[in-house]
Amino acid sequence: MSLFDLTGKVAVITGSTKGIGKAIAEEMAAHGAEVVITSRKGDVCDEVAQSIRDKGGKAVAIPCNISHKDQMEALVAETLKLCDKIDILVCNAAANPHYGPSMTIPDEAFEKVLDVNIKSNHWLVQMVAPDMVERKDGAIIIVSSIGGYRGSATLGAYCISKAADMQMVRNLAAELGPDNIRANCIAPGLVKTDFARTLWENPGLSEKRINETPLRRLGEPRDIAGIAVYLASQAGSWTTGQTFTVDGGVTSMGNG
Repeated sequence: MSLFDLTGKVAVITGSTKGIGKAIAEEMAAHGAEVVITSRKGDVCDEVAQSIRDKGGKAVAIPCNISHKDQMEALVAETLKLCDKIDILVCNAAANPHYGPSMTIPDEAFEKVLDVNIKSNHWLVQMVAPDMVERKDGAIIIVSSIGGYRGSATLGAYCISKAADMQMVRNLAAELGPDNIRANCIAPGLVKTDFARTLWENPGLSEKRINETPLRRLGEPRDIAGIAVYLASQAGSWTTGQTFTVDGGVTSMGNG
């Protein structure tokens, strides 16, 4: 267990009131980290943080809309005030306001995807990295998607943003590695979250994806949490600049 022990670590996880973000927060807390639960709605942040504390974990709630730079600055400042440091940053929150051909995406929707899924991650890393550099230790994790590997006729802008996240961690690995800061991506396949509900609640699409998945099921949020713990812990101390695909084997088949 010592390789995966996060005792004494502070982890900020965006979009952590549901889905993959919540699962990562719960698992990191179970491994000893103090987790910062953050999303747009303060009352929901409070509920999730309390549920973690009820299970014996350490959690604080700090609401933040990552679409706004000033709110992210407040998130970092409040975390440093309450917890003294940030050891682990998980950029999980994302947006996808358009489902359909990229030829029909409105400018404002395209800009929102790029702003939330790329620019906000970049800003948050800029805010958190200096303290990590000073302490010569830190782990940055961006939740990307297998959409970043492939073209899509319906999720074009989203896939562009997720490919950019993969490149972002390669850049961060090169820039921050000499200061012992690791940066990695997780690329989930189709996971049963509210965010992806349009996809997995579509019977035809869901059945097709299951049949194309070697493990013959869709993902659950907790399926993504283990690799996040690995990347944040001593177990991942020599791992940086990588994208880890967790998709039940879909991309190994070259289809889907």
